[in-house]
Amino acid sequence: MELAAPSGNYGYDNIMSWFDNVTENAAMVQRETLRRILELNYGVEYLKKWLGEGDEDMKMKMKIQEMEGCALESLYTSLVPVASHADFEPFIQRIADGDTAPILTQQPITTLSLSSGTTEGRQKFLPFTGHSSQTTLQIFMLAAAYRSRVYPIRDGGKILEFIYSGKQLKTKGGLTTGTATTHYYSSDEFKIKQEKTMSFTCSPQEVISGGDYKQSTYCHLLLGLFFSDQVEFITSAFAYSIVQAFASFEELWEEICNDIKHGTLSSRITLPRMRKAVLDIMDPNPNPFLGSKIEAICEELRGLEWCGSIPKLWPNAKYVYSIMTGSMQPYVRKLRHYAGCLPLVSAEYGASEGWIGVNLDPCLPPEDVIFAVIPTFAYFEFIPLYRQKQDWTSSPTVDFIEDRPVSISQVKVGQEYEIVLTTFTGLYRYRLGDVVEVAGFHNGTPKLNFICRRKLILTINIDKNTEKDLQLVVERGTQLLSKYRAELVDFTSHADIVHQPGHYIIYWEINGEVEERVLGECCREMDASFADHGYVVSRRSNSIGPLELCIVERGTFKKILDHFIGNGAALSQFKTPRCTSNQMLLRILNVCTIKRFRSTAYS
Repeated sequence: MELAAPSGNYGYDNIMSWFDNVTENAAMVQRETLRRILELNYGVEYLKKWLGEGDEDMKMKMKIQEMEGCALESLYTSLVPVASHADFEPFIQRIADGDTAPILTQQPITTLSLSSGTTEGRQKFLPFTGHSSQTTLQIFMLAAAYRSRVYPIRDGGKILEFIYSGKQLKTKGGLTTGTATTHYYSSDEFKIKQEKTMSFTCSPQEVISGGDYKQSTYCHLLLGLFFSDQVEFITSAFAYSIVQAFASFEELWEEICNDIKHGTLSSRITLPRMRKAVLDIMDPNPNPFLGSKIEAICEELRGLEWCGSIPKLWPNAKYVYSIMTGSMQPYVRKLRHYAGCLPLVSAEYGASEGWIGVNLDPCLPPEDVIFAVIPTFAYFEFIPLYRQKQDWTSSPTVDFIEDRPVSISQVKVGQEYEIVLTTFTGLYRYRLGDVVEVAGFHNGTPKLNFICRRKLILTINIDKNTEKDLQLVVERGTQLLSKYRAELVDFTSHADIVHQPGHYIIYWEINGEVEERVLGECCREMDASFADHGYVVSRRSNSIGPLELCIVERGTFKKILDHFIGNGAALSQFKTPRCTSNQMLLRILNVCTIKRFRSTAYS
């Protein structure tokens, strides 16, 4: 069976046929994927400790080539331990510092990607190779094939993409570093993807890689409207970037319309390469008719609080496409506000460590999306997780009871798991930290429902709350806002253990005027909505104090974004941290707090 996805000039039918073939017997394909990874990387320093060295190394190479797939799988999982990023960090740091020995891969690693840094509180280095860009191209092609069956688009159409390249820097050892999206947007695969899908981004590379997200956003919007009749869909890596762009548009639309009318470019665009690239597209093409038409639409939309902006401004757009799961879920409501009647299509499931699954059913709403695992991208294992019984004597750092990892063929529908990856890029039995539920199967490969990040984000003593728990609580609290035509812009939290008893603080930025009485009720509702037994018991005994709701001034979360961007993050990978202990962020939040409320839920 051919494991590699088809290359060259191929149609969507080819890649869907390939995917059906490799998922038909996913268990066998997984074993062959593991064999290929080990054949490519046998003898690397990390594996020698577990699989032998010297003469044993040569014997192991022969074993890898000759062993039955099941036996190889069993040998590998019995000898190589499950590991976390901390186990790989010293090896990756040596690579970053210039060590060219085969530490994690036989092929030299010349590029490192940076994780977003919002989950763990700091950015992590991860190996990035040609395989990373190739799998990105393959999954985008596969996803486009399935979307095209439901939402066909015209060849040669435009895509309004809110995409941003961050800076590419050098490590001490001379390796290129940057976010995975930055590496991809500057790769040949990004150009190939446009040619093969016959859909081209509205913005030139000078806008994507400009380095100033505010200037890039202005130009994305300007060129998106300049080509408004040609735009087939609107997309970005994360839902946040689209919401952020349209929040900016509410303030910038008059200036943008003026530029379209006169074929000019706002003085706010100061980067010379960006100015030239945009003016080369627009000039000498002033379009007073189009500018006035968009201006009239915007006047109407302003009266509707910008509801349905996307279909009004881009009449031929078929859908809005982005990652909308996990930490992006809170932005889905605002995205629907802008999208109006247009479908929201959730993009694929992956991480900085690698791609995992593809959305085969673009019709599903983001809340129900499931992802089919691609069995050729990595060797996948799944740690069964069992919710703990309501035992408040257990360790506060233990959120689930674990069983032994199982292979792709052993997972069960309805069971929750943590994903473990062995990748072509040098990660071996690497715990991803994501909790998923198996929702079904596509042929022989599991379809996954993303549940949450494994990491506990709010804990003071025996309480255990994940990002998902916090999201549910905030959703309950914000239900009261809608009655007052107010909305939540963004939120984060902090477990305050400095003041005793320790307590949770939730920071809200809201749009609209809300009475203090109502905000106090929102605070009470959130405190009462935490379902974790350890939290409830602790609140009743006052070993955890009343929840505190802090209302911050408008623009506070943009200041947090600017802080991350200023420290090297890329907008295309930015995620608002849902819980923070970062002193600089807490300083921003506390300086910008204009109202505070304490819960009376357990009074």
